[in-house]
Amino acid sequence: MAQRDIIRLEGLVFFGRHGARSEEQSLGQQFEVDIEMQADLSKARASDRLAETIDYGKVYETVRQIMEGPSRNLLERLAEEVATTIIAAYKPDEVKVVVRKPRLPILKGVLKGVSVEVRKSRA
Repeated sequence: MAQRDIIRLEGLVFFGRHGARSEEQSLGQQFEVDIEMQADLSKARASDRLAETIDYGKVYETVRQIMEGPSRNLLERLAEEVATTIIAAYKPDEVKVVVRKPRLPILKGVLKGVSVEVRKSRA
């Protein structure tokens, strides 16, 4: 069995116009994303070549395009789209995506934030 290493991109911050309520889409808000990709990185460790690993600069750009792109209603949809796109484009064995809305302008009360986590495997 191949070794499964992990590449993490943590605390990616984007401004987007996502949400189920019209004011969220018209005003926009900050979103945070964490990505965890499992893959066999033994070739990259041995060669020290970017071509042998998942280029996290490209992953960041892919996530940015989704998060700053057209409005989606649900965090679930955003997380699903990010996870599916990463699996298709970069071929990790598994990916975990957390999309977080740190501020909820529509709720009255104390809440640090809300997040959705989606996991996908290359089956």
